[in-house]
Amino acid sequence: MAIPSLLSAVSRRLEGKVALITGGASGLGQKTAEVFAHHGAKLVIADVQDELGYFVCQSIASNTTQNDVTYVHCDVTDESQVKAAVERAIKSYGKLDVMINNAGTGDEYKPRIIDNHKADFERVLSVNVTGVFLGIKHAAHAMISAKGGGSIISTGSVSSCLGGTASHAYTCSKHAVVGLTRNAAVELGQFGIRVNCVSPYGVATPKIKNYLGLSEEGVESMFGAVANLKHVTLKAEDIANAALFLASEEGRYVSGLNLIVDGGFSVVNPSFTMFQYPDN
Repeated sequence: MAIPSLLSAVSRRLEGKVALITGGASGLGQKTAEVFAHHGAKLVIADVQDELGYFVCQSIASNTTQNDVTYVHCDVTDESQVKAAVERAIKSYGKLDVMINNAGTGDEYKPRIIDNHKADFERVLSVNVTGVFLGIKHAAHAMISAKGGGSIISTGSVSSCLGGTASHAYTCSKHAVVGLTRNAAVELGQFGIRVNCVSPYGVATPKIKNYLGLSEEGVESMFGAVANLKHVTLKAEDIANAALFLASEEGRYVSGLNLIVDGGFSVVNPSFTMFQYPDN
């Protein structure tokens, strides 16, 4: 008789949890919201894309059994708006269990540092680093006050551990996210709060498709050509499932981790071919 209830618990791994997802109106944030809703989480989707945000909320409510999904406008570079988003989650659902710092941005392709502008550099860091700092700060305040632990997860990138895969500003920002994740994990562990980072390889999100001027198939082909793990295509759902692991009880003793979801791309120098089969 215990088997059905066990299967139900496994299938809904975030039942009763409240999650706030910044940048949740599109791309990885949207897919994470959909996966979390499927697993029973109550959601607050925070973004600056209001029309898309409301649409995602309606879509989740109509396509799952989860009706507890709320949208709030939030520019993560504005501390008052981040604070208000956290307060909205608590007001709506009574607590905050999971914070996903997913909102991010990039800059124009300018490979030569001498062509880069200070204003662009600062804009990227404002969203990708300061926005994550503010998300951790205000989520931590709510979680510490509630004395119930919690999970804070930030979106990094394969550029968080490599050079030469993205612009100077973007690469710098994602390295900083990992450092901030580790520091916060050390501090907040005393309160039972786990802090981690998920760093994906290239995924065909709307942002990347627009940046590269390619279709979804074009983006996947481009990244697949230089990927280490062949015969598998990285999808947004794979990143959402990594966040699900870190948010759920399965990851309850994981903290300070930069979970790199890149099929081994970051651990190999492609100029070495000692393991390559000639007919593969």
